Amino acid sequence: MPVINRIADFAQDMTGWRRHLHAHPELQFDCHQTAKFVVARLREFGVDEIHEGIATSGVVAILNGAAEGPTIGLRADMDALPMDEETGLDYASTIPGKMHACGHDGHTTMLLGAARYLAETRNFAGRVAFIFQPAEEGGGGAQVMVQEGVLDRFNIAEVYALHSAPGTPVGDFYTTSGPILAAVDTFHIHITGEGGHGAYPHETVDPVVAAVGMANAIQTIVSRNHFAQDDLVVSVTQIHTGTADNIIPEKAYINGTVRTFKSRTQDMVRKRLTDIVAGQAAAFGVKAKLDYDVGYPATINDPKKSAFAASVAGEVSDNVDPDRQRDMGAEDFAYMLEERPGAYLFVGNGDTPGLHHPGYDFDDNAAPAGASFFARLVERALPVG
Repeated sequence: MPVINRIADFAQDMTGWRRHLHAHPELQFDCHQTAKFVVARLREFGVDEIHEGIATSGVVAILNGAAEGPTIGLRADMDALPMDEETGLDYASTIPGKMHACGHDGHTTMLLGAARYLAETRNFAGRVAFIFQPAEEGGGGAQVMVQEGVLDRFNIAEVYALHSAPGTPVGDFYTTSGPILAAVDTFHIHITGEGGHGAYPHETVDPVVAAVGMANAIQTIVSRNHFAQDDLVVSVTQIHTGTADNIIPEKAYINGTVRTFKSRTQDMVRKRLTDIVAGQAAAFGVKAKLDYDVGYPATINDPKKSAFAASVAGEVSDNVDPDRQRDMGAEDFAYMLEERPGAYLFVGNGDTPGLHHPGYDFDDNAAPAGASFFARLVERALPVG
């Protein structure tokens, strides 16, 4: 099934926007140049209102339809990741240590494409709030926008968002009813022993063996402490200690994440981490401190809105999966879905490197499909007459 003809007509413009954004990535809340580019395009399109500086660099644009009606929020994230790009593309990142490796350049482009089409046609009864959000990759920009009153200020009744999906054919869509992405928490363990010479370990209190013991014990939380039918991932992702081969260090550090869907599972992991750190510290004679940071909540789609969104996607693509298995990744759009009904969907990016990979690139052929989805969603949700 085709994308909207008018959107197909300016697909090359969308490619240009996306590649400009890809070459100029920005991190977290510092998306000022990205926002400036977005605002320039929105002014060209002739939207009715542009509100800047929300959550530091976020933008909300308001477009009025042909008649009165409720307001639908459409959200795209703008920030990149702190990593070097290895694509070799002629539009690769021009900024060392920053890369659009999660498709946010494509997300922003799809929403801009929908804004252009809807500004030209205005074939809907109500308003659209185009939400361009910073700081999805850490920082919780969606939460900040909610806390700053975006949903109430613009009287947004429901919200939707799209994400790139490597490994799914370009232009295909999928979503699911209820939980679609996990809650994610972060733990930090700081271990302090007594350092000394590697030849005389009996004169030290070694934090290295304590760190190894804790890391191994943490693996038993999933294998021995949780109910097998409750989804759970606990990952130790960093261990830092030591400076030389003949020095037993004084300190060690462990870092990792906890991904859950149920609060009872989250509470169990937190308790077990507390017990493991204390017990292993006592066993090895070190001091240890656990810092547990509660992060993004689970992303939970409204069942009716996700079914509606899937049906709209079916007007753009022949291949839509409305009941895909939920994923253990996390997403701060969860904060908006906690406040308003709506849905989060994925659009295929083809057989490409995965998200957060230095070789990832958003497929520009997916942009017209995503823009068409957003546009059709508004027209179907807010029909004229």
